[in-house]
Amino acid sequence: MEEEEVRASHLAEDSPSPVTALRLEGEPGLRGFLHSPVEANGSSVVLTHGAAANCESRLLMAMANAFAAAGFFVLRCDLPFRQARRFGPPSPGGAGRDRDGLRQAVVALKQRVKGAVYLSGHSYGGRQASMLVAEEPEIVAGLLLLSYPLHPPQKPEQLRTAHFPKIRKPAFFVHGTKDGFGSIAEMKAALKVIGGSHGLLEVDGAGHELLKKNDTELPACVVNEFQAFLEKS
Repeated sequence: MEEEEVRASHLAEDSPSPVTALRLEGEPGLRGFLHSPVEANGSSVVLTHGAAANCESRLLMAMANAFAAAGFFVLRCDLPFRQARRFGPPSPGGAGRDRDGLRQAVVALKQRVKGAVYLSGHSYGGRQASMLVAEEPEIVAGLLLLSYPLHPPQKPEQLRTAHFPKIRKPAFFVHGTKDGFGSIAEMKAALKVIGGSHGLLEVDGAGHELLKKNDTELPACVVNEFQAFLEKS
């Protein structure tokens, strides 16, 4: 794996920790950034993006900084579909490859951090993370799912929950009350079939993007609520 210390313009100047660019050649390959906490708690998080974004999205940057400030190592990475092309959504046929990319990211992080590893993703990234954990329960210690895309907008009959009963690891969902991919009521109903412990944090007034323009408090709140959830699970 090639590593390069970076302080590029796209990295937040107020990042609480060192940030290292990571590259791993191969299939599907790894491309991302490792946030190393100043005071580590021994745990780590793989954090990835939605269908229309990449690992440099505002939400992922803010969440990575919040996790690092709380003592987590964070691998903020691009899914294989985004490594293959800068723009455009993922293809349905490529979902398995994107899960392969998540698996590779988890392995890379486990080589560095000996404690618990968690998988987190926004929208499509979270969906693929949840499917990977349903397929391979032992791969991580738990899930943090940001704006899970429960169904396509205005198509509530097309639920993306067939794998939910197989999720046996703790799963914490963060969802806006104005998210067009699923209402809070729909989310609560869907989560009842999850096999393991689960929780839901409602973000008042937030849409699918979750992080409102001037909201500087949500990322730390999510991290705190996630840690509290894990302590109870």
